[in-house]
Amino acid sequence: MRMTLAGGRVSAEVFGGGRPLVLFHSLLSDRASFERVREPLAARFRVVVPDLPGFGGSEPVPGGLEPVADRMAEALRDLGGQDRPVVLGNGYGGFVALQMAIRHPDLAERLVLADCGACFSEPGRQAFRTMAAVAAEKELAAVTDTAMRRLFAPTFQAANEALMADRRAAFLRTDPAVFRAACEALAGLDLRPDLAGVTVPTLVVVGEEDEATPPAMSRALAAGLPDARLALLPGCAHVPQLQDPALFLATVMPFLSETGAAGIRAA
Repeated sequence: MRMTLAGGRVSAEVFGGGRPLVLFHSLLSDRASFERVREPLAARFRVVVPDLPGFGGSEPVPGGLEPVADRMAEALRDLGGQDRPVVLGNGYGGFVALQMAIRHPDLAERLVLADCGACFSEPGRQAFRTMAAVAAEKELAAVTDTAMRRLFAPTFQAANEALMADRRAAFLRTDPAVFRAACEALAGLDLRPDLAGVTVPTLVVVGEEDEATPPAMSRALAAGLPDARLALLPGCAHVPQLQDPALFLATVMPFLSETGAAGIRAA
């Protein structure tokens, strides 16, 4: 079922029934990146998969990550019901979910932050600046190979040609202005001073082969959150739900199924 939220400015698809679980996609992908895990999750939850602002059928929002997070908070409040949603964000969607939890601390019941962090290293910041500059000069096609390397390891790309063709096409449908604005926002991001205010139980997940947001970022994120645990996914890169959906589900499902249990602080 398709629906619109936030006064018609956010487009989403809904699957299943039960407690709400909202999935935020990455910058280099779209909501189809959850297709391999959507149905198993929908067997247990009411799965809501929105287009983030500026993607698909959702209107863009001017400014940096904060207004994006505010728009998604507005969308989640429109879901209604008695249960607070669980929010799972991958990559850029994880940064949006984290920013949203900082600015709207009573909104989500718990978080899954997959392959993101609170702050990039200087080389990581420069990578975003470079992608934004190249995309501005030469269009998105000029950074497609770089984007795919940030999503998937070369061996996975070689073994999954059809999926990679689909992912390249999805990336090229991205609004170039939205892509550049997101790159600039991530390049300047530092949420470390605000992590102590995110008190909801959080599972931090990262692929051990992730080059875009390396495991060190997730370790630092989990260590900075008051109630977090960390899971490393062997053989996975930046989009583990596409690369190894069975492993991803086995990792997140026990956490998603908890109700009111205290989290475990990451080591």
